[in-house]
Amino acid sequence: MKMLIAGLLIFLGVHSLRMFAEDWRHRMRTRLGKGVWKGVYSLLSLLGLALIAWGFDLAREQPVLLWTPPTAMRHGASLLTLLAFVLLAAAYVPGNAIKARLHHPMVLGVKAWALGHLLATGMLAHLLLFGAFLIWAIVNFSISRRRDRRDGVQYPPGRALATGVTVVLGVAAWAAFAFGLHGLLIGIKPFG
Repeated sequence: MKMLIAGLLIFLGVHSLRMFAEDWRHRMRTRLGKGVWKGVYSLLSLLGLALIAWGFDLAREQPVLLWTPPTAMRHGASLLTLLAFVLLAAAYVPGNAIKARLHHPMVLGVKAWALGHLLATGMLAHLLLFGAFLIWAIVNFSISRRRDRRDGVQYPPGRALATGVTVVLGVAAWAAFAFGLHGLLIGIKPFG
């Protein structure tokens, strides 16, 4: 569990700098330069992600069962992860109505992904991993919306074509992951 916790602290810590230390972040970006800052940020993110993957894999070797969720929760998890993939696509497809309406679809996607996995699993390692991401996403979304209001951020209205492309890409990515890549990369087949 130590590696998993260390990875979560590094990864989520780096991704929380804008929320809790924006002035420091700005000073460091200015002092180091944008390229160096992005390099350090990326290396720390990759280190955190690697430790999360390694720690989660180690924790699954000695599982600690906290509760047994009903089998029906897997259906809820599938729907929430489908929503998460559409929200993730909305973060990157320009001019879609989902981003215009929700403003921070990637953070909402992390919320949906984490909640879905919490519903479907009852292991301690899952609670740590997905619970940490869920709490981070809740706090991040709240702070980001407040920052948008404070700064008067306006999001352009979405277009139907871009929104359709967003939904199609999100559903296709979800299907590829749910029916193939999840089993290959994670070792768990959600539909098999």
